Amino acid sequence: MCRGRDSLPITCLERAKELKALFGSLLQKSDSITGHSKKSDKLRFNVEEPLKWKESFDNLLTSPNGLCLFRAFLVSEFSEENIAFYLACEDYKATKPSKLASKAKKIYDEFIGSDAPREVNLDHATKAITKENMEQPSQSCFDVAQSKIYTLMEKDCYPRFLKSSTYLELTRKTKTG
Repeated sequence: MCRGRDSLPITCLERAKELKALFGSLLQKSDSITGHSKKSDKLRFNVEEPLKWKESFDNLLTSPNGLCLFRAFLVSEFSEENIAFYLACEDYKATKPSKLASKAKKIYDEFIGSDAPREVNLDHATKAITKENMEQPSQSCFDVAQSKIYTLMEKDCYPRFLKSSTYLELTRKTKTG
């Protein structure tokens, strides 16, 4: 199942800490500015950014800051495997044809197989379709499974994220300045 915070890439953990500190310090100020992390000049955001995440799940996933905070939230909810699988599928779609088979097997073994260490919650029919697709791996062989996990996150995890104390505090302070 979920391996907790230790399973997140170290860069994401560091970035989540930077974002937490950055949002916290900037939101205490009354003016709306673009901020820099003290640790890294690479991290920039607009203080209105968290409000856009509520507009759509896609806005959250396409925002590097939003994705990182959402992923950290999923770790706290013990469902980080969902976003990890979704992102692995996105990465897989950009894989060179010569590497598809080995990468497909790795994803299947990690997230879908019956003994998968980070098994995602898929119905039997979806697992069967995906297993059949594994016989001739193509860049779309995980599309059905990825779509199911996307829908699960959009309907379950995303609303919980929007109701989380961290997100509500961010947006409350953003709205009040």
